[in-house]
Amino acid sequence: MNQFRPKFFTTIKNYTKQQFLSDFTAGIIVAIIALPLSIALAIASGVSPEKGLHTAIIAGFLISFLGGSRVQIGGPTGAFMVIVYGIVVKYGVDGLIMATMMGGAMMILMGLFRLGSVIKYIPHPITTGFTSGIAVTIFSSQVKDFLGLRIESVPAEFIGKWEAYMSAINTTHLYTLLIGIIALLIIVFWPKDKIKIPGSLVALIVTTLIVQISGIDVMTIGSKFGELSSALPMPHIPAFSLEKVKVLIGPAFTIALLGSIESLLSAVVADGMIGGRHRSNTELIAQGIANMTSGLFGGIPATGAIARTVANIKNGGRTPVAGMVHALALLLIMLVFMPLAKLIPLSALAAILIVVAYNMSEWREFIGLLKSPKSDVLVLLMTFFITVLVDLVAAIEIGMVLAALLFMKRMADVTEITELTRDNAEEDDSFTPSFDRSLLQRLPARIQVYEVNGPFFFGAADKFLEVINEVDGKTQTLILRLRNVPAMDATAVHALKRFISTCKKHKIKIVFSGLKNQPREVLAKAGIIELIGEEHIFENFEDALLFAESIHSHQIIAQ
Repeated sequence: MNQFRPKFFTTIKNYTKQQFLSDFTAGIIVAIIALPLSIALAIASGVSPEKGLHTAIIAGFLISFLGGSRVQIGGPTGAFMVIVYGIVVKYGVDGLIMATMMGGAMMILMGLFRLGSVIKYIPHPITTGFTSGIAVTIFSSQVKDFLGLRIESVPAEFIGKWEAYMSAINTTHLYTLLIGIIALLIIVFWPKDKIKIPGSLVALIVTTLIVQISGIDVMTIGSKFGELSSALPMPHIPAFSLEKVKVLIGPAFTIALLGSIESLLSAVVADGMIGGRHRSNTELIAQGIANMTSGLFGGIPATGAIARTVANIKNGGRTPVAGMVHALALLLIMLVFMPLAKLIPLSALAAILIVVAYNMSEWREFIGLLKSPKSDVLVLLMTFFITVLVDLVAAIEIGMVLAALLFMKRMADVTEITELTRDNAEEDDSFTPSFDRSLLQRLPARIQVYEVNGPFFFGAADKFLEVINEVDGKTQTLILRLRNVPAMDATAVHALKRFISTCKKHKIKIVFSGLKNQPREVLAKAGIIELIGEEHIFENFEDALLFAESIHSHQIIAQ
């Protein structure tokens, strides 16, 4: 684990009292921001309110202490809400704990195998599609509490959920709706830049006081969950079994992938703001340890939270100490004030999550991507609609497969296989700029030249065979120009073997020119260089042509 180097141990070497004061202030402010969010996200995820705080405290501390970013703030986020709720409904709280711990183990493995940089290459339309889909799902899940609808059980499916809302719209509770609107207005219009206290906390305090002073009948956390514990839970490991692991492997992988993507995106955003550079693999290992520990204490999945990380930076946090202070401050708040949380109206929490959903939606980014190439738009819309209508697991799986297929098609379209003839000597062909075109003018009739431009892989193999199958039956020597091929795969090797076999049947000599390092290594390992002979491979086209002409001359003399 030599790549596991937490930033805490790097930054603490030259730590100063002044930096501690800045980190301490930032940590307290971030804790105040995280408090209402952690409670709201836990309830929306189908678990009790205190589990959100347990996650923010335990996972938040470990992510800062062991992570690869100087300023990352970890905890429960809206992105996990959908997958957590689905796991709780299907497999119960024990199933969620198992999936969280399994997902954490996967994240550790990702870090150990140095996959931190690979995860960054997930296409932007996929991340935007499922993030926007999650935002729509979060908003949909809060309609019942925001309006105070009298529905005993809300369907998990998006369409079923809205059908239930529409059929029960006449049961809207006006006082509940009024409290929700007041909370929403406070959050939206609270002067964020002038006052450090977050509008979401102010909204909770104001609406709770209104409900308690007026005595109006509004559903609160206490009326739904009863008394809340202010103590940290004891560690608990659910009974793992092979059958449970099999059914939870999909959700666990989604937790791992989603947590990895969000944490690394947050770290990249933070790097841009502070001019730093995070350690992606260390961050993944820390996220994995944090999630396994969170699950051990009955918490929910956690990851790097972009909004809280940005708030940390803006308030002076520059080392992991700020994130650790944030976790300890939340612990103190929970120990002292948790019993009061039962007075918070559910419609105020719903208002907080509606704002979270709006901020997650990235609707401007979504609309902007609709102007992208059709393949990107297809990936975006498919990921979005599958996230909303099916689930996040299927959305990521199908989105990744579709993006990969479209990328392969795009690369195959980019790769060109063309025949170079005497006519090309007079053309302005951008594909063949790197040699003297006059060489083509002296091509003997029985020497053919083909050029491959672009990656030579399975997407382009069929195109290669289609073109090469048109080789003139009178050809004696064929030059294959590969100077513009940066990479080659096994399918391309297979296509070349078929091509060489066909040429041997027709007694056509083969010459390669301009092989780059990767294709040369691939062809050497596959035995193709040995098959055609090292003497048939040349660095430049002119030498290859001279060799082909000498073969042609010998054949004429022999005749």
